[in-house]
Amino acid sequence: MLIGREKEAAVLLEAAEKEEAQFVAVYGRRRVGKTYLVRETFKGRFTFQHAGIYKGTRTQQLSAFFDALREAGLPEGFEEPKDWLGAFRLLKEIIRRSTQKKKILFLDELSWMDTPKSDLIKALEYFWNSWASAQNDVLLIVCSSATSWMLSKVIHNKGGLYNRLSRQILLRPFSLSQCSAYATAKQYAFSTTQMMELYMVFGGVPFYWGLLEKGLSVAQNVDRLFFAEDAPLRDEYAYLFASIFRQPKDYLEIIETLAKKKKGLTRNEILENCKLTGSGIFSQRLAELESCGFLREYHAFGKKTRDSLYQLTDPFVLFHHHFLTMRHDDPAFWSHQLNTPAVNTWAGLSFEMLCLLHVEQIKRKLGISGVLTDVASFSCKAKPEEGICGSQIDLVLWRADRTVNLFEMKFANAPYALSKAVMEGLRRKAGDFRLETKTRDALHWTLVTPYGLFKNAYAGEVQSQVTAEDLFAE
Repeated sequence: MLIGREKEAAVLLEAAEKEEAQFVAVYGRRRVGKTYLVRETFKGRFTFQHAGIYKGTRTQQLSAFFDALREAGLPEGFEEPKDWLGAFRLLKEIIRRSTQKKKILFLDELSWMDTPKSDLIKALEYFWNSWASAQNDVLLIVCSSATSWMLSKVIHNKGGLYNRLSRQILLRPFSLSQCSAYATAKQYAFSTTQMMELYMVFGGVPFYWGLLEKGLSVAQNVDRLFFAEDAPLRDEYAYLFASIFRQPKDYLEIIETLAKKKKGLTRNEILENCKLTGSGIFSQRLAELESCGFLREYHAFGKKTRDSLYQLTDPFVLFHHHFLTMRHDDPAFWSHQLNTPAVNTWAGLSFEMLCLLHVEQIKRKLGISGVLTDVASFSCKAKPEEGICGSQIDLVLWRADRTVNLFEMKFANAPYALSKAVMEGLRRKAGDFRLETKTRDALHWTLVTPYGLFKNAYAGEVQSQVTAEDLFAE
């Protein structure tokens, strides 16, 4: 059963109904559910399907492709192809012999099939341009977790596949709402706060959520999946980047550099810290990491676009860098660390990231979905001579209706009580913001906390609040 992928499934089904040939690319990070999406959408209605072999040789890839052709109905008498031109020639035989109204072809993990000097892409280009694109009953779907490969070889192809795609689907991790629907379908008995805690560890990757065990607490599940002996996700971080990027070294350097800086770094700062070369390749690396959802590019309020910051936002990667960079011998490490300063600090940061991943839900709660809004952050150094104390605000929404929402995000397991010290801090930040930006727009403080504000003497100074219920909205 497909959960949370209704829009993407509709795109695929619409392509299958078209009366002309369709070429669709599906891509996204490892474990996000690409293969499951395609298979569940069409329920076995494939004329031909095949998945590449991880680290297989050219000979092994061609042999496996030939086996798939035979399983799809290629009769005896055809020899195993010696190259990809021959392989796609045999695929045409399968299509010609098929009596299905729509010939749906699914090539999964296409990048694995593209071994060095294989000329796979040239053969695919020739197959599509010279024959398949003229067949009104053909739907070709290609899929891969190797995002950089898909972007360069298929989606942004400058050769024979240029502008040939009918549709492209970037499959992103689930939102909180989609995770909630998934948890319901799986009959997990987690509270709203517990699901937020799980999201702060796993993000919205469906595969990770599918590993949770009913009857165990959040802490027990985290211990079982990360810290127990033979924990299934103990080494997932390394596999994650190796599967998405053929040469993951540069990407890992960028990620590990950003993991050390909460608010993010500029492009030049990343270059300086990583010792990487400033070039178009580096810009491509950043774009690919952003397309996979590992980081976001944003700007500081009042700063020029060239001063954009890159910030690590992926919950799973953040969790890894906080707690898994060193091996732990305690199989109940997480349970024993609850309520420690290290975990509380991580929870505060991860909750902020969770909020940044749900800005659209926040805008809907504030009733400004239709208002032109600039999403930014704000920071300034102390300038005593100007009355500026120095502040950091991780989320700022500047609205075209001359209002600025300043956000304070607090993770708590009960209604949050604003203290005198916290309120004075908010007043100071708002003062710094107005002095530094010289804005005359109205400044509204918005507090984001799971259970809302506890009503006390300071609660009235916050103009609006966003709760867990709002973050879980579709």
